[in-house]
Amino acid sequence: MEKLYACLAEWGIPFERFDHPAVFTCSESDTLCPPMPGAHTKQLLLRDKKGERNILAIVMHDKKVDMRELGRDLQAKDLSFASPERLKECLGVEPGSVTPFGLIFDHDHKVEIIIDEDAWAIGTFRFHPLINTATLVIDRKGFEGFLSKTGHTFETRKIPQK
Repeated sequence: MEKLYACLAEWGIPFERFDHPAVFTCSESDTLCPPMPGAHTKQLLLRDKKGERNILAIVMHDKKVDMRELGRDLQAKDLSFASPERLKECLGVEPGSVTPFGLIFDHDHKVEIIIDEDAWAIGTFRFHPLINTATLVIDRKGFEGFLSKTGHTFETRKIPQK
């Protein structure tokens, strides 16, 4: 976590921090977290059937993603959730703490990033800082700067839902 804060400071990326009890689900965050600005999102690390592609999907917290349709859209066969081991390997996090800030550990750029158009339109985001006992609020410009500094590109798209 200290590495993340050091990177954000070095890169001049502003954020606002909110501390709260550990949350593992979006519904827990609704009841346990203080009011915060920004898109209330969930981050899903997905993998294709062969385990060759890792896709970090950032979607609004209340959307139920149609994994089959998303897989077709991305030409990724049989998408499923990444295992705890893959979460640790790709993003340096445990289940319940998935965050794009984990991309600071993805030096080989194995993770693709897609952002739901609805979340992108809000322009400010809430992400865990590698742990689920705090949330950082960062604006679109800061998030784009973060992704640029880590060498990651992203795509916005309408993520299909059930």
